Amino acid sequence: MNCNSHLFRNLSPEAKLALTRRQFLGTGANVLGTAALGTLLGQSGAQASATEGRSVPHFAPKAKYVIYLHMVGGPSQLDLYDYKPEMAAMYDKDLPDSIRNGQRLTGMTSGQARFPVAPSKFNFAQHGKSGMWVSELLPQTAKCVDDMAFVRSMFTEAINHEPAITEMQTGSQIGGRPCIGSWVSYGLGAVNQNLPTFVVLVANPTNREQEQAISSKLWSSGYLPGEHAGVSFRSKGDPILFINNPPGVPETLRRRSLDSINALNSINLDVLGDPETRTRIQQYEMAFRMQSSVPELTDLSKEPQSTFTLYGEEARTPGTFANCTLMSRRLVERGVRFVQLYLNNWDHHSNVGKRMPSQCQDIDQATFGLINDLKSRGMFEDTLIIWGGEFGRTVYSQGGLTHENYGRDHHPRCFTMWMAGGGAKGGAIYGETDDFSYNIARDPVHVRDLHATVMHLLGINHERFTFRSQGLDFRLTGVEKANVIAPLLA
Repeated sequence: MNCNSHLFRNLSPEAKLALTRRQFLGTGANVLGTAALGTLLGQSGAQASATEGRSVPHFAPKAKYVIYLHMVGGPSQLDLYDYKPEMAAMYDKDLPDSIRNGQRLTGMTSGQARFPVAPSKFNFAQHGKSGMWVSELLPQTAKCVDDMAFVRSMFTEAINHEPAITEMQTGSQIGGRPCIGSWVSYGLGAVNQNLPTFVVLVANPTNREQEQAISSKLWSSGYLPGEHAGVSFRSKGDPILFINNPPGVPETLRRRSLDSINALNSINLDVLGDPETRTRIQQYEMAFRMQSSVPELTDLSKEPQSTFTLYGEEARTPGTFANCTLMSRRLVERGVRFVQLYLNNWDHHSNVGKRMPSQCQDIDQATFGLINDLKSRGMFEDTLIIWGGEFGRTVYSQGGLTHENYGRDHHPRCFTMWMAGGGAKGGAIYGETDDFSYNIARDPVHVRDLHATVMHLLGINHERFTFRSQGLDFRLTGVEKANVIAPLLA
């Protein structure tokens, strides 16, 4: 223990016992002095420092709930929302060096002999009072543009999926940090004690040609207390594994067993002070309460036909994007703070002409349905919907190019996202890219700026919302400057 070893020797036996290995490694260089002080005060130093940045909301929130629709793989802004009519005259011409400007490429296209410009094969039209340009692939979503706040100038430094999606979800390309849903759970807490504060849904795309890995680290609580990790609901079978009692085990017996286990865990918690033991107790209790709340939540039999007309008949099929958006509404309706919904297969290195229509068909009616369903229930004003991927796609084609088909590589320099409801300014269009949708021409928005804006809508000052770990005060937006984008706020 180096220079702190003599401090450890001078602690009481009770204080020594309270220093579990996890606490020692997680609290940093000042762990021993902090732990000794915490022992005298009746509260561990780790617990005391962890709550310093938690007094939220800091001001009246616009949003109480979040539904985050993450399009895994990076949807092409050029084929959806970033209309570039000038590119028609550039078909199959090389991307000018002055546009690329020596910027980093992935290993999948860096060896290409040339970079032929691939204009979108899809038609665009302006919609709503805002005049937002939207692809013909999203006719239903296009009806909602005046409810949406578009950002056409998002950017990130990450050029590959794993670091990019990790940064989009946690604010850092480095794994092990808490995701945004965990931060919201930690800060704002539970509304419904019978359901998790943070739920994750993974939808199945119709086309499964080129999917990316989606792992539980994306909804990890990182260094935050474990109860703030996302709870993943399955699309087939029981929504939660072992949610039902085994055959022959009545609820009374399960309750008695749980009480006995929790009593033992409470003794362990009193002796060792390990916060993970507290998490285990809370998770057991939540699992017991969910045995009654989850079956009702996932039972769609009482939803009227009008619901399935709104979302599409696919909403009846578990695991579809339409079904997951309907489930998202039912979750926030019952007090779940944060719903993270992933839809895969947006990694369009090839076959954009055939795969993009399939992807858009999965999301179009359901997105329209979600927005209008929330509006009809009076929930739109306090539910923030976020839509987007981890980066965009290149204007040049990866591989072969025809008028009808082409591929697009990863492009972190600019891409489009949108927000709706929850205090986002409907009809706002923020940021602009150059004629090639390759560089940002005006009003760049980094991932951390997006996070700062989301936190602001939830009533949280991102600079004040911190958690002490390993001797540092961490926050979702990191140490670099992050700006709340005021033009996106209603």
